[in-house]
Amino acid sequence: MTDLTPPLAPSLSARARAALGRRNLVFVGLMGAGKSAIGRMTASQLGLPFVDTDAEIERVSRMTISELFAAYGESEFRELETRVIKRLLRTGPRVISTGGGAFINEKTRRQIERGGISLWLKADLDVLWERVNKRDHRPLLKTENPKQTLENLMNQRYPVYGLADVTVQSRDERKEVIVDEVLEAIVEYCTKGRKYE
Repeated sequence: MTDLTPPLAPSLSARARAALGRRNLVFVGLMGAGKSAIGRMTASQLGLPFVDTDAEIERVSRMTISELFAAYGESEFRELETRVIKRLLRTGPRVISTGGGAFINEKTRRQIERGGISLWLKADLDVLWERVNKRDHRPLLKTENPKQTLENLMNQRYPVYGLADVTVQSRDERKEVIVDEVLEAIVEYCTKGRKYE
C-alpha cells in the first residue's frame, strides 16, 4: 500500500519569493512607518539580504544622516542617496528600506521603478507621531512644531508615495501580521499584475 499524501502547498513566503524572482523589493514611506523593522522581517521570510539605505549612506560617508544634512544640506544628501540606491538596486535581489524622501526624488523613483517593486508602508499621522516623537535624530523634524511638520510632510509626500506598485497599511498591529500582508501583496501584485492596496 502506498501513502498518497497530497503535497503541501508552498508557504506564503515561498510563493512571495517565487513571485518576486530577481527583482528587488523596495520599501518607501514616511519616517516611522516601519520600513526598517518590517523590511528586515520580510527579508528574513524571503531569504534575501536586507539593506537600510540610511545605514548604508552613513557607512559609506562615515557621517550620520543629521551630520550630512548639517554639513551639505538636503539636496547634496539626496544626490548621495540616489547614488547609493542605484548601486544597491544593481546587486539584488534584496529587500531595501529607503529614507522618507528617497521616493520623492524623481530620479531615484525612476531607478526604483526599473530595478524593483516599490511597496509603500502607509501610516496615519497618530501612528507615525507615536513612533517618531520619542527620539530626536530626525533632521526634518527639528522644527518648532514637529507634529505639524510631520503632517505637512504627509500632505506633500503621500500623493507621490501613492505611485508605488503596492500599498500596505502600517498600524498598531503585531509586526508579523504586517509582514504577512506584505508577502500577500507581493504575490497579488506579481501574479495578477495589478496594483495592490
